Amino acid sequence: MIGIIQSYGTMLLEGMGRTLLQTFLSLLFAMVIGLIFALMNVGRNRVFNLIGTFYVDAVRGVPLIVLAYFIYFGIPTAIQTIGFSDFRLSSIQAGAIALSMNCGAYMAEIIRAGIESVDKGQMEASRSLGLSYGKSMRLVILPQAIRTMIPSIINQFIITLKDTSILSVIGFTELTNVGKTIMGNTFKSLETWAIIGIMYMVVIVTLSKLAKRLERRLSRGR
Repeated sequence: MIGIIQSYGTMLLEGMGRTLLQTFLSLLFAMVIGLIFALMNVGRNRVFNLIGTFYVDAVRGVPLIVLAYFIYFGIPTAIQTIGFSDFRLSSIQAGAIALSMNCGAYMAEIIRAGIESVDKGQMEASRSLGLSYGKSMRLVILPQAIRTMIPSIINQFIITLKDTSILSVIGFTELTNVGKTIMGNTFKSLETWAIIGIMYMVVIVTLSKLAKRLERRLSRGR
């Protein structure tokens, strides 16, 4: 195990760095996607309600690996058939899109639940003061909802971090893919996957502790 760390330590750290970067980027885009569809779901427009519900149900109903394959192979093929023969998606681009869409569907539910946890009287009071629906949501409802959403967002970050391992199937060189390369070079599967597992565990346990601490602090602050 020590020999693997000495020989491939830099590669392992680079793989973890790409994993964390992909996770951060995907969660950032997912929060934008989630906010859009959450607002569609909590609004009174039935068309927007249907669109938001369809997106959440459709994306959550498709396994991430299938979504990754569809975006990496299917979308470029479809675009190439209409004349854009040079169109390609890199593994990091396809992976970011797949993770963002997948995480965005779950973020939409987290944000929706956070918004609905705020007393309805808050919206009525802000509207009675002359604020528009958009300003009331932005200035009154969302700041209160974020308090309840933070632990769930961190938990979703952890889930997304683990889901990056699925992107190895489309060639994205995250930590799991690096592990496959090292195992192929050394033929030491036990040691290699033990190191990979420990690296994931250290990051995920740290984030889990952070989520629990934040949850305790927020619960005391209410």
